[in-house]
Amino acid sequence: MPNPTPNATASGQPAPSRYPGERLGFPEHGRMSVGRPGRRIIALAIDWALAYALAALFYRSDGLAITLIFMAMQVLFIPTIGGSIGHRVVGLRVVAVRGGWIGVWRPVVRTLLLALVIPAGIWDSDQRGFHDKIAGTVLLRI
Repeated sequence: MPNPTPNATASGQPAPSRYPGERLGFPEHGRMSVGRPGRRIIALAIDWALAYALAALFYRSDGLAITLIFMAMQVLFIPTIGGSIGHRVVGLRVVAVRGGWIGVWRPVVRTLLLALVIPAGIWDSDQRGFHDKIAGTVLLRI
């Protein structure tokens, strides 16, 4: 008997993905594919460097100030320009998995979890960190 769901095994469990984003309906390579770790790490480094520079200008590089500036940039830029400055520089965009405008709550939840660091280090087979999974977002190449 054929599988009723093409992306499921005979037991009804989801079939393993061949590449990140397949289960979500995104292509394997190119535009609109899931952003790979290299780009994500570079984007994160750019964002932290910007936060550090701004904190150095106004707050003498206080650790809390750097973190708060980083968080503010994420919450401000994700819904307005589709990602942080670092994301945009490396060609990534944060989108809602189900489509439509990302809204305000997703960037807030995503950023709070990202600031905790550990959720960002836990990835699923689609290379989405726990912070993206909970917020219902994914980083895509543009």
